[in-house]
Amino acid sequence: MTQLQENPNLTSTPPAKMELPSEPWWRFFTFSTDHKVIGIQYLVTTFFFYLVGGALATAVRAELATPEADFLGFERYNGAFTVHATIMIFLWIVPALVGGFGNYLVPLMIGARDMAFPKLNAVAFWMIPPTGILLLVSLLVEAPAAGWTSYPPLSLISGKVGEELWILSILLGGTSSILAAVNFFVTILKMRMPGMKLEDMPLFCWAMLATSVLTLIATPVLAGALILLSFDLLAGTAFFNPSGGGDPVVYQHMFWFYSHPAVYIMILPVFGMISEILPVHARKPIFAYKAIAYSSLAICFLGLIVWAHHMFTSGTPDWMRVFFMIATMAIAVPTGIKVFSWLATLWGGKIRFTSAMLFGMGFVSMFVIGGLSGIILASVPLDIHVHDTYFVVAHLHYVLFGGSVFGIYAGLYHWFPKMTGRMLNEFWGRVHFLLTFVGFNMCFLPMHKLGLMGMPRRVAQYDPQFADLNWISSVGAFILAISTLPFLFNAIYSWVAGRKAGDNPWEALSLEWMTTSPPPHQNFYGEPILLTGPYDYGTHSKETLDYFAAQLQTLRELALMETEAPHS
Repeated sequence: MTQLQENPNLTSTPPAKMELPSEPWWRFFTFSTDHKVIGIQYLVTTFFFYLVGGALATAVRAELATPEADFLGFERYNGAFTVHATIMIFLWIVPALVGGFGNYLVPLMIGARDMAFPKLNAVAFWMIPPTGILLLVSLLVEAPAAGWTSYPPLSLISGKVGEELWILSILLGGTSSILAAVNFFVTILKMRMPGMKLEDMPLFCWAMLATSVLTLIATPVLAGALILLSFDLLAGTAFFNPSGGGDPVVYQHMFWFYSHPAVYIMILPVFGMISEILPVHARKPIFAYKAIAYSSLAICFLGLIVWAHHMFTSGTPDWMRVFFMIATMAIAVPTGIKVFSWLATLWGGKIRFTSAMLFGMGFVSMFVIGGLSGIILASVPLDIHVHDTYFVVAHLHYVLFGGSVFGIYAGLYHWFPKMTGRMLNEFWGRVHFLLTFVGFNMCFLPMHKLGLMGMPRRVAQYDPQFADLNWISSVGAFILAISTLPFLFNAIYSWVAGRKAGDNPWEALSLEWMTTSPPPHQNFYGEPILLTGPYDYGTHSKETLDYFAAQLQTLRELALMETEAPHS
């Protein structure tokens, strides 16, 4: 791995300016095979679906603001929460993290020119728009109303047309995920720059490697379950239909074999991103690099053997309950290693409270709350007590919104300058964080109490004794919806007319910051070069880093001149 060497006798020289040819904006609307274009295509497309899913969630909370079903009514309420959950998982969190950040960052971080299979990469992205269209059409035709789990026999008797469109949508999105996972797996293992060993990789790449393995093993099982469910729905077979002798519990096993690992598919990339963001803004080396890297693999393995803890009330044998309870609790060990390592990284650091750092620290605190309630749900007696109540809704949102979405925002604020060459406005970033943090906790914290009091989830009408807490929760949801506006305004304005970022506005040390912002088509001018180790914060003087940066700029200019020479 090429790395500049420190010389204490060197003096810094001011970096020269280098004008790079700008790339046309319309490339974002084409079948581009550039991983950076595809990454941004994923992020923009999935953010649109996030807005749609958020609007549905706001409608659901508007319905629940009062005990009576007086806003959406029963059928529209069932369709709204079903499509809301499906969009947030399959069209927002998974594709934004894996397809968006994964595509943009992995080749840059390992010094590759592109992904291993660029055309396959483009095909995987262009499956996302039809996935969303099918799902939204189902709302208009005959909304699926069985929840995002689509358990039979309920899914076989409610809204057949909408249900089939829902199945086709998930199959298409799942195929996209598998194609992307193949690409990441091969790219990370085979396309690292010369000399970069696995243990030299940034931690985000370790997280993406574990995520790819989970996707490749678990997603085909969900596809099989949905194909069989489709036969039951359309052809009258009885794989899962109890009226014909089928077993709906088999569907639950197949569904959760994918859907519990899907939680880690949605959180492992965030773990990797947080491991990159905290050291940069705390100006400290990451604490326990190897422990964080290998804990991703441990979570990957354990995530595949805990699916039945979602089925403690489905007639699961006692011995199986105990096994899955212990296996689920064991995941707290590698997860705790990550959390304590992040806290140790922050401890004593020179923390910059940027928007990226605020969302990063918000992620750690919210995810810990979600993790603690997850340990409660792993326990058989406690899980049976709160099963299918709002306690479960609170838990999953602290993991998937407080975890994944806070992490996505942290990543957007951190890497927006690299993607666009422009800085996001920090004032509006802090306003965005404050509204999101307050709205999120107002919305979901009361749900723990609602669940413990016995309020069931997925109901449009409820006992008036739950009215006060539901009203607070709905007000929080409206604040959460409003919190998106400052970010939208900030992102659009900054992309067009924001302050220019320069190549490395955060003074970061990992490889993606060693090229221009935005990077050129082939990512690097000349061979990629690391100034220092990617987490060597505080180990070199500012003069040395300035000298390295000036030398890197000179090397880039020479490489650019060599590139342009044959055309002159």
